[in-house]
Amino acid sequence: MTTIPPEDFTQGEPAAEENRRPEGFRSPGLPVDPANTTGRLPEGDPQSIPDLAEVDCPDDLREHIEKLVAKYPDRDSKDIHRSAAIPALWAVQRRYGWCTPEGIRQAAAVMRVTPAYLESVASFYDLLRTEPAGKHQVLVCTNISCWMRGGDELLQSFCAATGADPEEAAHGGALSADGEILVSGFECLGACDLAPMASIDERYFGPLANEDAETVVGQLRGGDEVLPEKSLAARGLAGGGAESSDPRVTSGKGPNR
Repeated sequence: MTTIPPEDFTQGEPAAEENRRPEGFRSPGLPVDPANTTGRLPEGDPQSIPDLAEVDCPDDLREHIEKLVAKYPDRDSKDIHRSAAIPALWAVQRRYGWCTPEGIRQAAAVMRVTPAYLESVASFYDLLRTEPAGKHQVLVCTNISCWMRGGDELLQSFCAATGADPEEAAHGGALSADGEILVSGFECLGACDLAPMASIDERYFGPLANEDAETVVGQLRGGDEVLPEKSLAARGLAGGGAESSDPRVTSGKGPNR
């Protein structure tokens, strides 16, 4: 990934006169959004559709994206499928840990869209990462229900257990000291009955105690099952004890896997 300086997103050129800060300008002290000050140079030409024959796309990733694309009926006269962009980017992120420029190019070649289009989608959504995001992701809910039951303190506990910066974790996410675990506060995960809770590698756990953070981090690094007794997946169905035959439930995988 190549960063682009903020001055008009140009390299080696001064900012346009109309974009310069006026003399005596004082910043109001608001947080700086990296998305507004830093850009990325994608691999290859972002405006052209890569030729799949010229892109080194792993066969299993190509086949998976093709299956995802087949679920969406929309296509234009050039056989371009845009609606599968989000699940295709999820597939890229699951394979590489984040939406790498080369991974985006691979998906674009399979979908017959431009890398620039997929880049625009990936940079819009918080859960699609456009820079390294660790091998594991811990998203701690800090919205009202979880906050009232200690969500902020739980986030601090995960930061202490991983060595992640608390300030960065509360504002977009921070990596552990070894770069293996991403810890981030999250506005709402829609599981108020589990408060305080967290999404750990896309699975819900709760209610969590502060001391659970150390246990979770050890389990993630050791490759062990995470808190099976506090997993939402281990709970019975709301209507009773009937078992589901849906493979998305029985295999423990979501629809995009």
